[in-house]
Amino acid sequence: MWEIVRFVQCKALYCLFLQVFICNVKGLNVCMGGRATACEECLLIHPSCAWCTQEEFGKVKTITSRCDLRQNLERRGCGARYIENPSSNTSILSNKPLSPKSSGSAEYDVIQIMPQKISLNLRPGQQASFEVQVRQVEDYPVDLYYLMDLSLSMKDDLDTIRNLGTKLAEEMKKITSNFRLGFGSFVDKNISPFSYTAPKYQDNPCNGYKRFPNCVPSFGFRHLLSLTDKVDRFNEEVQKQMVSRNRDAPEGGFDAILQASVCKERIGWRKEAYHLLVFTTDDIPHLALDGKLGGLVQPHDGQCHLNEANEYSASTKMDYPSLALLGEKLAENNIYLIFAVTKNLYMIYKNFTKLIPGTTVEILDQDSKNIIQLIVSAYNSIRSKVELTVWDHPEDISLAFTAKCQDGQPRIGLQRCVDLKIGETVSFNVSVEARSCPAPGTQHSFTIRPVGFKDRLEVSASYSCDCGCTQLTQPNSSRCASAGTYTCGVCHCEPGHLGRRCECRDGETSAQQMALCREADGKQPCSGRGDCSCDQCLCYESEFGRIYGAYCECDDFSCARHKGVLCSGHGECHCGECHCHPGYVGDNCNCSTATVTCLAEDGRMCSGRGSCVCGGCQCSEPGAFGDTCEKCPTCPDACSTKRECIECRLFNSGKLDNQTCQRLCKDEIIAMETLKTDEPGAVLCLYKTESDCVMKFTYSEHASGRSILTTLREPECGSAPDALTVLLAVVGSILLVGVALLAIWKLVITVHDRREFSRFQNARSRARYEMASNPLYKLPKERRPLS
Repeated sequence: MWEIVRFVQCKALYCLFLQVFICNVKGLNVCMGGRATACEECLLIHPSCAWCTQEEFGKVKTITSRCDLRQNLERRGCGARYIENPSSNTSILSNKPLSPKSSGSAEYDVIQIMPQKISLNLRPGQQASFEVQVRQVEDYPVDLYYLMDLSLSMKDDLDTIRNLGTKLAEEMKKITSNFRLGFGSFVDKNISPFSYTAPKYQDNPCNGYKRFPNCVPSFGFRHLLSLTDKVDRFNEEVQKQMVSRNRDAPEGGFDAILQASVCKERIGWRKEAYHLLVFTTDDIPHLALDGKLGGLVQPHDGQCHLNEANEYSASTKMDYPSLALLGEKLAENNIYLIFAVTKNLYMIYKNFTKLIPGTTVEILDQDSKNIIQLIVSAYNSIRSKVELTVWDHPEDISLAFTAKCQDGQPRIGLQRCVDLKIGETVSFNVSVEARSCPAPGTQHSFTIRPVGFKDRLEVSASYSCDCGCTQLTQPNSSRCASAGTYTCGVCHCEPGHLGRRCECRDGETSAQQMALCREADGKQPCSGRGDCSCDQCLCYESEFGRIYGAYCECDDFSCARHKGVLCSGHGECHCGECHCHPGYVGDNCNCSTATVTCLAEDGRMCSGRGSCVCGGCQCSEPGAFGDTCEKCPTCPDACSTKRECIECRLFNSGKLDNQTCQRLCKDEIIAMETLKTDEPGAVLCLYKTESDCVMKFTYSEHASGRSILTTLREPECGSAPDALTVLLAVVGSILLVGVALLAIWKLVITVHDRREFSRFQNARSRARYEMASNPLYKLPKERRPLS
């Protein structure tokens, strides 16, 4: 909440600073710099400009001083009642409250967007803002049309879904109490080279095919069951179906999608319900222009062509529909398209979802066993997001969105909120600005509505381009010497008359009048780009643009260019300066202020590794690259970020739920038995699992720009040691060390004794006298025996 307050305060301070800057710095007052000569011209210069209609006002030698900021005009003596200064405003015409979280009321009274009707009065260059609130109610009706590929390769899928209706209804009852189910099928156009057209294949395209010798003739689209709450009828229709066989691999599924979208009465789409179209196939579709291979040169007209047998009658007459036409008709009829395709086709159809709004893609098992879980998952994914779209957007009106999702934080430039729960309310601030003035009396209208909703906000826009003072215009007024028209405080002279009050005739000049045509002493009259007549400059015409100003000092072509385009095509040139359109800044208006292109998949600006400059990310983290700095193998958080993707995609574990995992984890993951860690540019990552095992993977960036994660199929887990083995090893180690120490002690003692004995022997051999020759030694006397 405090961040929102600070954001508003900063914006207000910025606007105040800009206003003061324009008012006080000489040469930067865009109102006076425009040199407007009429009230309407003044209002078009800038939304802050006002016009003074007071008769005796302004400098004598020029009339352009009547166009100025409102506070400047009042300060210079213009009365408030003489100031023309219209402003943009918003009027809410219908504002019924949102339905409660649990609808409770009749389905036709459910309101999911507020307000419902708004009227805008726009002054060019000045924004008008309003808030849109959206809430998805609980227990909203659901219409689901199951569109199945019945080519030969889908035979096992057909066997799987024979009791789909009952099981699907049971699951959907957990989500809504008002569920209806319909069924249709398709193969391809029954002409060459798309199907087998030889006579022997007319009734049985599988003729001679050993695996499946019998099948029905190929067809474009066949509507089999209108939407109904009697799910047993769905099972009955599926039981009756048989597969067919076409010649080439691609199918005619886009023909079927278009017919299921536009044939509303036949299909039975309810106005007050979510429309889900489940498209199941195991191959790629034919696209626009493919029909030329079969001689079909007529583009698809986008209309319903079901005959009395509920078959697509124009299958062999018109080309396949384009992606643009398909997206237009799906959005026009509020239909969510769910591509249920096999794993090998996932990326192809994923790319289609980027071109067709309101579509999602899910992976279908080879035999369609997971179709119920797939549908429920896709439905929950659809209900978890709200995205606004604009219909019939007028070219001269610009729109800017700021989303406030469940956390209440403003996200400038975003038109959608994700990860929502049913019943949560989100809001969007919409700023509307007119770029120019259309013809008088022109009114435009456009519609804002969430993708897939029947609810909408209707917006009508009128323009404040005229001044009220023009209603008091006086032709041949005496105030203009009866030679001009007096309107809004100034005279517009007839041809041949000049002057502030049309008091001069063309051709009359004098030295005094010539001095009034100089901007300053020493400068050329009329800046050398015009003629001086009756104290006024008549500017020359130029092949490059318009020359204007009291002294012909301004033009609309001498401004900075970018790649040869004046003001980059995002601004208007006024007197040597580019006045940029909203959303652009810079001397040549080449720098976009939009930040939506800098938002990474995780919602962070430049992935938290850089800053958004001119609509693009400038990565500041060493090693980071990519459009939103999302790639960074050497960043400290690279391993931890990719670990979460490994856990959720490979092991269905970790912190990320399924929806968040699919949204954030789009890297290619390759599981291997043995991990190669010597690949150049690859970063080795390790982490400990909950079971105390070690998981290893490498993270690298491919030359094509893809992120590749190479990981072990299973974590490395060491076996626990045997307790007895450990005990014996410890005891044995102690004994071994003890014996070794005793041996060493014995060796040391032995060496020491031998060394001492050797020293003793040497000392003995060096003795000077022997025992017998020692003069100090005397033998003992013999004793005489006693007698």
